Amino acid sequence: MASDKAWNKIFSDYDIYNHDFDKDGPYVLTAAQIKLSCQEFTAAADKEPRILCKQDTRTDRPAVFVRRGLFLLQERNGIYLIIRGEGYVDVPDITSPVEDYHSRLDFQLESSLVGDSGMQYLDFAYSTSLIRTFMDDPSLEFIIRGRKNTHPLSFKVGHYQFNSVTVFYKIDAGYEGRTSIALFTVKTNNATSLMIRQLYYPFRKFTDNTKKKVYTVLFEKRVINNENIFYMWKYEFADVNDYNSIRLVKTGRYRILTPRP
Repeated sequence: MASDKAWNKIFSDYDIYNHDFDKDGPYVLTAAQIKLSCQEFTAAADKEPRILCKQDTRTDRPAVFVRRGLFLLQERNGIYLIIRGEGYVDVPDITSPVEDYHSRLDFQLESSLVGDSGMQYLDFAYSTSLIRTFMDDPSLEFIIRGRKNTHPLSFKVGHYQFNSVTVFYKIDAGYEGRTSIALFTVKTNNATSLMIRQLYYPFRKFTDNTKKKVYTVLFEKRVINNENIFYMWKYEFADVNDYNSIRLVKTGRYRILTPRP
C-alpha cells in the first residue's frame, strides 16, 4: 500500500482535502511537488514519486484515496492527475473446471522447466499454441514486447475529458494475426483488481495505428496441487474513447499436457 503518512502530508501541504473534484475536476500534482512535500522523510517508499504513484491495484491506494474514491493517472512524465472516479477493473477468480490442453508440439520443451518467471510461462503457453487456441485465432504470431511510449491521447474518464501527451507503458507479449491483435499482460500475486491504464494505453496505441481488432488479455500461472495451471482473462473496450468501457469477454484456465521425453 502507498504510504499513508506521505500522502496525508501531500494532501495537507497543497490543501487537496478541500479540492472540489466534482466541480473543479482533477487535481494536478507534479513529481516536484511530491518531492518537496516529502523531503524530510528518509524511506524511499515515503518520498520517491515513482514509488508513491505506483498504485496498480485498488489495495495499493493510500487510505485518503480510498475514502474519497480517487485514483491517479499520469498526464505526462512527471505530472499526475488525482481523479475522482473508477480507475480499476475487477479481475474475478476463474472457478470453471480446469481444461486439459494438449500441446501442439510433438516434443517436450525442456528449457521451459528452467526458471520461474511469468514471462517464461507466457512464452511456453504460446509455444504450445495455447494462446492461439484461447484467442480462437490460429494465425497469431509473436511480434510485440517491451516498454514503449504512447502517442498523445484524449479519452473520457467518467465525466472528465482526459488528455495526455506521452507516457510509458509495457507489453509483456503481443501477437498479431490476420484480423486481430492480442496484447498480453502477466498478472501476479493473485491480484483481484488492476488499473485500467495498464490495459487501455497499449490498446489505444495499437487501435489508433492499425485497422485490426485489438484485445487485451491478463495471464497468470498458478500452482494447484503441484501442477502449473494457466489462467487467462480476455478484455475489450466497447468504446475506444472511453477509459471505463472495459468489459470482460472470456476467461479460461488450462493444464498443458506435453509429450513425455
